[in-house]
Amino acid sequence: MFRIVSLTHVRLRQLVRRLTSLRESRPALPRRWVPRAGVLLLLLVSVTGCRATAWTRLGMPRPVTQQGKAILTLWQGSWVAALGVGIVVWGLIVWAIIFHRKRSDELPPQVRYNLPIEALYTIVPFIMIAVLFYFTARDENYITETSARPDLTVSVSGFQWSWQFQYKQYNVRLVGYPVNPAQIRSYSGPQLVLPKGKTVRFDLTSPDVVHSFWVPAFLFKRDVVPGYPNHFDITPTATGTFSGRCSELCGLYHSEMLFTVKIVSAQQFQQWIAAQQAAQKAAGGAQ
Repeated sequence: MFRIVSLTHVRLRQLVRRLTSLRESRPALPRRWVPRAGVLLLLLVSVTGCRATAWTRLGMPRPVTQQGKAILTLWQGSWVAALGVGIVVWGLIVWAIIFHRKRSDELPPQVRYNLPIEALYTIVPFIMIAVLFYFTARDENYITETSARPDLTVSVSGFQWSWQFQYKQYNVRLVGYPVNPAQIRSYSGPQLVLPKGKTVRFDLTSPDVVHSFWVPAFLFKRDVVPGYPNHFDITPTATGTFSGRCSELCGLYHSEMLFTVKIVSAQQFQQWIAAQQAAQKAAGGAQ
């Protein structure tokens, strides 16, 4: 009986030694390819981020303004940076799991109170935060910058529960009315018409409560606060019709405070302005 146990123990020890020798004799190819695979994945994400597809926009709608493109670029860059950090962290975790498993009872080298490593732990996160802060501040300044001479100024008034758009330089005014729940599918609120390629200034005011002027395709929104006029500029880069709404809970019919934005060519915009001026003049004469 003791002989059987002894032989079994000897064979187990031989098997462990054989497995250990096989593990130590494995080629170093996987070790070289782990960091290369991480770099390749990061490069792939960076390159695909240049294409404006639904996947690379990472949940953002397609921007239709120059400012919106800057916001999208910042959003994509933040995700690329986050994925880069994630790849490094996950790679180090996998590296430790595969190549630094316990082989003996000997205590591995300790790194606490190692000043170079601790300095690295402090400096690297600081550099990452500084880079993200720089690009965020740069794009924020660009997005909130207003032109001294905008091509078009639109005064926007949000009221319970619709919108008024006034083109003061053309003496044109569009006033919406609260949507009837029975007509919500057929009436999408007043339509704001803008020329493509022109700098448009929005002056935002409210006579009652706080609203928020939001066009998802602009990738930007700004609050409409009573007694505190707000302003921002955009430059449309694509034609089409886009939905807009109030994104601040402003009362009972907040969900029906809708409008649309139609971006047209400069020539079509002038034709639309002339048609609106004629219609409003005719309506004023009829009264």
